[in-house]
Amino acid sequence: IPSVCVLGEIEKKMSGAGKKVADVAFKASRTIDWEGMAKVLVTDEARREFSNLRRAFDEVNTQLQTKFSQEPEPIDWDFYRKGIGSGIVDMYKEAYDSVEIPKYVDNVTPEYKPKFDALLVELKEAEQKSLKESERLEKEIIDVQEISKKLSTMTADEYFEKHPELKKKFDDEIRNDYWGY
Repeated sequence: IPSVCVLGEIEKKMSGAGKKVADVAFKASRTIDWEGMAKVLVTDEARREFSNLRRAFDEVNTQLQTKFSQEPEPIDWDFYRKGIGSGIVDMYKEAYDSVEIPKYVDNVTPEYKPKFDALLVELKEAEQKSLKESERLEKEIIDVQEISKKLSTMTADEYFEKHPELKKKFDDEIRNDYWGY
């Protein structure tokens, strides 16, 4: 039982370094524009994958906040000395004090930050392209709806007014005796 208690205390001591990681993760989560990214997604599959990514990020962030954000309580070595004996407790205390937790050095962020920034630029370009295409398609939908309403009463001249390129094509075919066969 004493070794379990001391191991638990070592884990708590480690949480001081983990607190810094949790703080960084929490700050990162506040700077992510989840809604802005979600607006760019077009397909249902992309929305599902994005939802899975966000859920996984939130789970990890929550775990970091709850598991590593708490400061460890100091060990009451005198309590254990009374119940177990000072020889074994002093041995555990010496082992506990000798444990050095390495400082976390972030080597990953500097490597991937430029790639991430480049992807954000690419994402903004794709967003603009998508918005332009959406506008074009919306205009085309309006034209098709308008034509479908008038189709039963529309004359060829009225149709060719809306589509002069088709009138030119048909006139060229008639002029050149090309009837499609």
